Amino acid sequence: MKLRHLLLAGLSASLLSGCSTYQRLSELGSGPKLSPITDPGPRQPVAVPMPQPPTEPSGANSLWQPGARSFFHDPRASRIGDILTVDITVADAAKLSDSTSRSRTNSDDASMSNLFGLEKYLAASHMDPSSLVKMGSDTSNVGAGVVDRSETIKLTLAALVTQVLPNGNMVIAGHQQLKVNGELRDLQISGIVRSEDITSDNTVDLSQIAEARLNYGGRGTVSDVQQPRLGSQLFDILMPW
Repeated sequence: MKLRHLLLAGLSASLLSGCSTYQRLSELGSGPKLSPITDPGPRQPVAVPMPQPPTEPSGANSLWQPGARSFFHDPRASRIGDILTVDITVADAAKLSDSTSRSRTNSDDASMSNLFGLEKYLAASHMDPSSLVKMGSDTSNVGAGVVDRSETIKLTLAALVTQVLPNGNMVIAGHQQLKVNGELRDLQISGIVRSEDITSDNTVDLSQIAEARLNYGGRGTVSDVQQPRLGSQLFDILMPW
């Protein structure tokens, strides 16, 4: 019965991964293909708390336009469809060490030498009233863990303004793909940028992007070898030990 359930689970995983398997078979001999150019922006508008919009100045003949920073042209991104450059610099390092040790000893004894004269019936049944229950248990647990991680990423990516919020902040999204020797590298970024944080050369740093989402991965021959097979992943999820 267990073998049958395992086979059914494996078949379900194979059906779920059918699209991925078909895609890999279609790329056989040529490697992963680049995605077509599409709108990288989110389909759903970003919903965040917004202050009351400022009152626009009156006067149709005024030289001052609502939202303008000066009378001169500003090359920085400010409207939907504008492009700005994102500087991505991540230097993260963490080193943690933890150890635990636990032990426990239990001992329980129970006897009934006097109980309204009922103890004689226990003696008649060849039971010793002075030693009815005697139990003991020992538990010991020792654990140790070490985390030593170091990550360094330095990239530059162009992103599009996909939405301008009522307070002037801009939602940006960028997508970049690079294919080298059959290995496809995929970089995606999105978040919310203040117009004040965009420099005069139309760039913004990753640390100044709110709700930043950075995805840097890839697929191809090297990634395929490094990733465990679907059967191994399914086995690791289902096995409780």
